[in-house]
Amino acid sequence: MAHLSLLIVNNKLFVGSLPWGVDDAQLSEMFSAHGSVVSARVITDRETGRSRGFGFVEYADEATAQAAMEALDGTMIEGRAISVSFARPKAE
Repeated sequence: MAHLSLLIVNNKLFVGSLPWGVDDAQLSEMFSAHGSVVSARVITDRETGRSRGFGFVEYADEATAQAAMEALDGTMIEGRAISVSFARPKAE
């Protein structure tokens, strides 16, 4: 049986405690100051379309994501301290 080696690259950040008014474009803008953002998405409620107060930002590489996380974790946005950490893989 062949062994499969998996390389997990963690370049996606979880951003919590977002103010309700922040949208995808604003999230991308906040994080692009720290490197090239591949994607930025605020998670919304399926029923209402309103923000659920968190989102995800993806960078091209882990080092940039790490630097952005360190720079932005605890930053005040519209009176709220956001939390930034590496995103955990989706549970299957």
